[in-house]
Amino acid sequence: MAGAKGSECRARVGWLSYLESHSPAPAINLGRVRCSVDFAPYQTTALKTVLFRSALAVLLPAALLSASHAQTPAARAALSAKLAPPLQLVPRAAAFRVQVLDVAAFRRWTAQHLPGAHLQATTDAQLFTVQGVATATALAACPYVSFVQAADRQARPERQLNGADLMANKITAVHARYPQLTGQGLTVSVKEDPIDETDIDFKGRLVNPDPQAQVLDAHSTIMTTLIAGAGNSSPNGKGAAWQARIAQASSRNLLPDNGATLAAQGVSVQNHSYGVNVGVENFYGLEARAYDAQARQYPALVHVFSSGNIGNQPGAAGTTYAGLANTANLTGEFKNAKNSLSVGNTDALGQVVALSSRGPAADGRVKPELVAYGSGGSSDAAALVSGISLLAQHAYRERHGTLPTSALVRAALLNSADDTGRPNVDFVAGYGQADALGAVQTMLDGRFVAGSVGQGQEQVFPLTVPAGTHRLKITLAWTDPEAAANAATTLVNDLDLTLARPADGQSWLPWTLSAYPHLDSLAQPARRRPNHRDNAEQITLDLPAAGTYELRVRGYQLGQGPQAFNVAYELENGLTWLHPSKARNVRAGEEALLRWQWAGPATDARLEYQVVGQTTWTTISTSVDLARQTLRWSAPSTPAAAQLRFVTAAGAVASDTFFVAQPLLLDVAYACADETLLTWTPVPGATQYQVYRLGATQLEPFRLLPDTALRLTTTEATARYYAVAPVVQSRVGERSSTVDVTQSYYGCYVRSFLPKQQVMDTVQFNLTLGTTYRLQSIALERRNPDGSFSAVQSLTTNLQLTTLLTDPQPQLGRAEYRTRLQLSTGQTLYSQTEVVNFVPAVADVLVYPVPVTAGEPLFVVGPPEQALRMRLFDVLGRLQRDVTTDISIIKELDTYGLKSGTYLLRVSIPGGREVTRRILVL
Repeated sequence: MAGAKGSECRARVGWLSYLESHSPAPAINLGRVRCSVDFAPYQTTALKTVLFRSALAVLLPAALLSASHAQTPAARAALSAKLAPPLQLVPRAAAFRVQVLDVAAFRRWTAQHLPGAHLQATTDAQLFTVQGVATATALAACPYVSFVQAADRQARPERQLNGADLMANKITAVHARYPQLTGQGLTVSVKEDPIDETDIDFKGRLVNPDPQAQVLDAHSTIMTTLIAGAGNSSPNGKGAAWQARIAQASSRNLLPDNGATLAAQGVSVQNHSYGVNVGVENFYGLEARAYDAQARQYPALVHVFSSGNIGNQPGAAGTTYAGLANTANLTGEFKNAKNSLSVGNTDALGQVVALSSRGPAADGRVKPELVAYGSGGSSDAAALVSGISLLAQHAYRERHGTLPTSALVRAALLNSADDTGRPNVDFVAGYGQADALGAVQTMLDGRFVAGSVGQGQEQVFPLTVPAGTHRLKITLAWTDPEAAANAATTLVNDLDLTLARPADGQSWLPWTLSAYPHLDSLAQPARRRPNHRDNAEQITLDLPAAGTYELRVRGYQLGQGPQAFNVAYELENGLTWLHPSKARNVRAGEEALLRWQWAGPATDARLEYQVVGQTTWTTISTSVDLARQTLRWSAPSTPAAAQLRFVTAAGAVASDTFFVAQPLLLDVAYACADETLLTWTPVPGATQYQVYRLGATQLEPFRLLPDTALRLTTTEATARYYAVAPVVQSRVGERSSTVDVTQSYYGCYVRSFLPKQQVMDTVQFNLTLGTTYRLQSIALERRNPDGSFSAVQSLTTNLQLTTLLTDPQPQLGRAEYRTRLQLSTGQTLYSQTEVVNFVPAVADVLVYPVPVTAGEPLFVVGPPEQALRMRLFDVLGRLQRDVTTDISIIKELDTYGLKSGTYLLRVSIPGGREVTRRILVL
C-alpha cells in the first residue's frame, strides 16, 4: 500500500480515517497512505458500507476481497445498498445506468468479468449506460461501481385533458400590468417529443428547428404554447412568456442535457412535463444527482418538472414510504432533485386535484414545491410554472441587467405562492399555488437579499415592517451540492433561517413538516422548528407589529462550504383585482369567474358594475366576503367597455377597464386569384377595426378601418395570416382568431357545391358561398352530349349564402353539373363539376357504364335501402356471377376475367320482381 498512487486516493475514495475505525479486517495494514474523506453527506450505515468496500477495493489488492467474504450477510447488504430501490426488488432491466469511481478500472473490470457488457458513455464522465448484463447485482459486484439503477425507463407525457386558464395563476395579470415583461431575449427548452414547427405561435423563435423531426404527439406543442405561445393563432394561444425563444430537447434522455449546449442556446429555463413508464419512482438516483450537479455548474438555469398524475397511488415498494396510500408517488427519480421545482396540479379554484402526485421525496423533503392550475394535469401546471419562471427572470433583468440565480427564482416563486390546502407548507401543495404577479413584483420591487455563510457563520439582514401589514412572509433557498445516489438524507449544506425582533427579543423558526413514514404523521400541519432536510425554508408571521426585524441565516452544518443563498420576502396587505383585466375580455351574456387578491381581516364588500361613460354604478352584490377571492358573475349580454369595483368602509377599489363582448368572427369571404376579401361581424360601439397580419414573430398592426371588410391584393394575401380587433372608445379590444387566407376551403366565392345524394329521383345540389358581394346571378348548369354546358336553373334576385339548386327536368342516368356565378365586375366564376345519377321513382334498376371494359366495375343502382341479388349469364346461359349486395344505393359487380361479348344481368328486387339488362363487355 505504501506505493499506492495519489490519483487512486483522489478518485472519490480517500477513506483512511473511516477504514481505520470501521474496517472488518483489522489485520489489514493501511501503511502511511493518507487520504481524507467527509462522510457528512452519507448518513446511512448501509451506504457507508458500500463506500467502504469500494474504497477498500481501490486501495487494497483484489485478492484480499475473497470469494468467501463476498458471501457474508454484510457483503450481500453492501451489494444491495448499491442498487436503486426498484432493482433491490427486481434486479433485471434491459439496460442499466451505473456510477463508477474509477473509469479506467471499471472498463478493465467489466472486460474481464462481464465480457458481454456493452458500455456507453454519457455526458458525465463517471456515468455509463450498460447493456448485455443479466442482473444489476452483477454490476454491483464491481468494486469500482458505487450505484446501479435501471436506464431503460421511457418518458411519457403527463397531460390528460384540454384547455388552459392563465388567470388562475395571475399570468394574465402580469400581461395586463407589465406588458414589457414578455420573456423577450430569454430561451426556454422544452424537453420531450418534437413540437409542431409550423405552428404560427412559434414563428421566428425556434432556436434549433429540425424540419425532419417527426411530431409524435401534440403534447409538446401544447406545453410550448402554454410557456411561450405568441398568441398568433388566437388569444387562447398566448403563453406566459410569449416572446421567449424556444429550444427543443428529447425526453428520451432522462439525464440532464449537455450544459454547454444549453448555455450556447441561451436556455435559462427547461421544462420537463413527463414522467416514466414505470409509474411511481421516488428515490434520489443518478438523474436527480446529475440535475443537482448541473444546477451548481449553471447557477441561472431553472429546471421545472411535473410531479405526475398518479396521486392516488401508494408509495413504491422498497422505499421509506412503501405502501402508504396517496403518498410519495412522484413519477420519476429525477424529480427528487433538490435544486429544481416539481409542480402539482390544482383545479381552477386552487384545490389540489386527487390525481396530482405528491410527496414527500424519498428522504422526507417537501415535494412538490408548487402547484398550479392546468386543466391538462401536472404537465400543464409545470409548463405554466416554467413560463412564470421566465417572467421572473425577465423582471429581474429589467432591474439588474443580468439573470438571477435559480435559487433566487425558487425563493421568489415559493415565497409568493398562495397557500392552499393545509396551512403553510405541506406534502400535497408544497408552498402553495404559483403566483406570477407576486413573483414578478418580488423581482421588480427588490424584495430579496443574497449572501453566503460558512460553517457556524451567520448573516443578518434588517427588515422594516410598516404598520397595517397583514402578513410577513420570508423564504430562504439555496443551490445545494449533489448528494450520493440513494442517500437517506440528501441535504449536504444545512442552513438555518430565523426571524427575530430585536425590540423584544422574540424570534420565529421556519415551518417544518414531520417526515415520519406514517399517514397520521405526514398529515400533521407544519410546526415552527429547525429544518434539517430541505434546501428551502419559509417563515410567516400574521399581523406583525410595525418595526425593525432581522432575517438571520446561519451555516448550521456544511458538508461543503461556503454556501451562497437567497432570501425573498413580501409584506402582504390590501386588495388587488386580478380578473377581469384589460388583457382579456369577459364574454357577453356568459358566466365569468371574477378573481381578486385579498390580504386583510375578514371584510365584506359591495360589488358594483359600471359601463364606461356612465356616471352610475349598478350593484351586483351587497355583500361579498373578500376572503373568498373568487366569485361567479353572469356578465351583461350588451357589449360594452366597463369596470367592476369593490366598496368597503375604507373606500373603493376598481378593476381595469375591460370589454364585455362576444368574440369577433373574422372570415374569408373569397380568395380569388386576383383578390381576397376579409369580412367580420360588427361589434356594437366599435368605431374602427384594427387589422393585424403576421410578421417575423408575431401579429403586427396592418390597417385601421371604419368598415367590416377588407380587400387584399394578391401580394398582400401572400402574408397568409390575418386577424382583427374592434376599437371601442379609443380602446383596442380582444383580437379575433387568426385565419389563413390561402386555405383552399374558402375558394373563390364558392365554399361548397355538393349534390344532396349521388343517386336521387330529384336532382338537387347545396351551394354555399362565402359572400354575395358583387354577385348578380347564380345558374345551375348540366353538361350536354357534345361537352358544352346549358343552364337548367337561374337565380337573379334574393341571392343567399346558402342555396338549394334543382334540375326541373333531369335526364335518366348519369349526368354532370356545375354552378356559374356572374359578378357585377363582368367576371364569370364556375364551381367544380359534380356527378349524380338520376333514377326516377318508377324506374327499378339503372346499370352503367354500358359497354364496360373487362376488369372495371359495373355499377348497379336500385331502390334505396334494399339488398339486391345480381346474376350474370353469358349468351349460352352459363352463370358467371351470383352476388347478393348490401343496402347501399350504388352496388358494384366485378367484371374481372370476363371475356368480350354480350351478357344478361338479372337483378332480383325484394318483393319478387326481377329486371333483366343486356350488358356488353369489351
